[in-house]
Amino acid sequence: MRIVLGVSGGVAAYKAVLLLRSLTEAGHTVKVVPTAAALKFVGAPTWEALSGQHVSTEVFDDVPHVPHVALGQQAELVVVAPATADLLSRMATGRSDDLLTATLLTARCPVLVAPAMHTEMWLHPATVANVATLRERGVTVLEPASGRLTGADTGPGRLPDPEVIAAAALALVEPAAAAPRDLEGLRVLVTAGGTREPIDPVRFLGNRSTGMQGYALAAEARERGADVVLVAANVTLDAPDGVTVVPVETTAQLSDAVDEHREASDVIVMTAAVADFRPARLGDHKTKKRADGEIAPIELVVNPDVLAGLVARRLPGQTVVGFAAETGDDDGDVLFHGQAKARRKGADLLALNEVGHDVGFGTPDNAVTFLAADGSTLGSAEGSKRDVAAALVDQVLALRHASSEAVSRR
Repeated sequence: MRIVLGVSGGVAAYKAVLLLRSLTEAGHTVKVVPTAAALKFVGAPTWEALSGQHVSTEVFDDVPHVPHVALGQQAELVVVAPATADLLSRMATGRSDDLLTATLLTARCPVLVAPAMHTEMWLHPATVANVATLRERGVTVLEPASGRLTGADTGPGRLPDPEVIAAAALALVEPAAAAPRDLEGLRVLVTAGGTREPIDPVRFLGNRSTGMQGYALAAEARERGADVVLVAANVTLDAPDGVTVVPVETTAQLSDAVDEHREASDVIVMTAAVADFRPARLGDHKTKKRADGEIAPIELVVNPDVLAGLVARRLPGQTVVGFAAETGDDDGDVLFHGQAKARRKGADLLALNEVGHDVGFGTPDNAVTFLAADGSTLGSAEGSKRDVAAALVDQVLALRHASSEAVSRR
């Protein structure tokens, strides 16, 4: 598909780089048309390197090919991200004073714009009127996300996640690309990130989980129609749109948050890497080095098994999913340890993934094996963490369907 990606001059232009990569990796031909202001945030070489296309902002470049007309005429989809208040104004009034606005005037294909600006600008009556005008003309205008903006400001005005923009844009021309609403009416509870157990006011015991897989799962479930609560342990990612986030730090706090929401949940997915141990005592000041160079021992106690507790208290019709991050050792490989854990935990589904210094944690991709409660293999998934999330949701729905059919036959 021939796609024009317009980029206007906001600090969120850096996120459009990820959007460009997503669209090109999906096999589309993408022509990036930035405004002059956009190039102050991301330079032309970046756009050209990632798109494989020449980049220009001017209507007088390559005049024989009449790009200010041809680009819009040939495009099958136009996406503008970010769209600043200034660009929305120029679109609404029909300006054509650069290559992007001229392209927008000649485009007869679906057009999607993703605004990004400070809250006051988004809520200003002029911007509200411009957005209403564009929508009346058939332009799809995404609602901006809420959260941290430039500086210390927070509120509506964030650029939605690139994957959200890509999915919404492609759904305009490829209806099949839209996520199925097969979780409509279900309440999904997801945990993500890694818990931290404080040793003293400065140090803690923790792990390398970033929360990327859990956030991808929460976004996937929300897009497919679920009401999602995300318990996030020490995660710095942007919250998925439409998801309720409950921040926690320790295993005890995560357990309390899960307890608060578990009874209202149809599906619980324990993606978080939960600390197995915690210090027996919390120091009230920073632990100092000893003069003799010896290390003061830290006594550890075992944390409650949150997943096993959920399985033991599982409600009728409730589906409980666990994650097992494993490494091989002298006793067995990753699958051996995962199967043992599946039998020990008793969750309806266990997603097993190998982890290491450059595997699993902090990487954009993942590979998992899905195990049943008896340790048998149900399937596998590999690819981006969003791809893995989609495959996990499919597995959950298959399990719930099989369980429903079994009940109906009784």
